Amino acid sequence: MDEPELIRAAQQGDQRAFEQLVRLYDQSVLRLATNLLRSPEEANDIYQEAFLRVYKNLHTFRFDCSFHTWLYRIVSNLCLDALRKRKVRREESSVVETSEGLLDRMDTVQERRADSDPERQLESQQLKQRIQEVLGGLTPRERAVFEMRHYQGMRLRTIGEVMGTSEEAAKNCLFRATQKMRAALGDFV
Repeated sequence: MDEPELIRAAQQGDQRAFEQLVRLYDQSVLRLATNLLRSPEEANDIYQEAFLRVYKNLHTFRFDCSFHTWLYRIVSNLCLDALRKRKVRREESSVVETSEGLLDRMDTVQERRADSDPERQLESQQLKQRIQEVLGGLTPRERAVFEMRHYQGMRLRTIGEVMGTSEEAAKNCLFRATQKMRAALGDFV
């Protein structure tokens, strides 16, 4: 069955067709949620919630956009909601107090490459930390657009469709996010 046939079958209650749709998109949904949220646990929650919403609302899908775009819009909206909630509640610091003083838990994550040199590893950690700080400072919409473009490789037109806006609005949002990123990373470049 091709995708439209799968969708129609799933809309009529065919459980196997729905499961096949999930298998077609499960990795891309999980990858998008992980990239947007930077939390495997939250990404798994979003993954489950997204497919639950697809299951409940598949009957409303009318083929006026691609299924991929419709699904990505659901995932993006769930991620944006999670990011907004995260801004409201205080995030747990990666720095914890131990008997030997303050310890940044990020320092305990080992780099797996055998050929890495310590200086390059330090620069990489600093850059990664700076990028995470800047991403955390972007608005949820800017972050979502930036990550869909740079981590998912999505086109601006598709990002606009996913975000429920125009290609031009997505482009402007990406421009603002990129300017903020460039300003914050100026000394690393």
